[in-house]
Amino acid sequence: MAKKEVKLGKVQLEIMKVLWQHGDVTARLITDELCKKEDVAHSTVQTLLRKLEAKGAVGHVNDGRTFLYRALIQQSSVAESTTHDLLTRVFHGSVYSLVAHLIKHEEVSPDELKALRELIDANAEEGGRK
Repeated sequence: MAKKEVKLGKVQLEIMKVLWQHGDVTARLITDELCKKEDVAHSTVQTLLRKLEAKGAVGHVNDGRTFLYRALIQQSSVAESTTHDLLTRVFHGSVYSLVAHLIKHEEVSPDELKALRELIDANAEEGGRK
């Protein structure tokens, strides 16, 4: 899968999660998976799949009369671009502000805090990133 920056809406991201988890799947399976969390019309899923294809995020192959959809972008690429977008638009590029907000306003387990301390210490020893 190629690394490509693609902006995704909420339901588009949920569709991508199904594709990343299941690989090649039908639109019907995607609809069924999404409906486990929130009611989504099958026609909406089909429309969003076409839009995702136009963005280059999804491709399909024919399996008889059925289309099998697959992700063409990696989950890590979407996470990276989405996080960067959040960092720049909401926190004005300040990693400190983002992390401080998360620690103050989200539930962070003791194990996660310990892992964060270790990551910060390791990063400090390397002199920071980029």
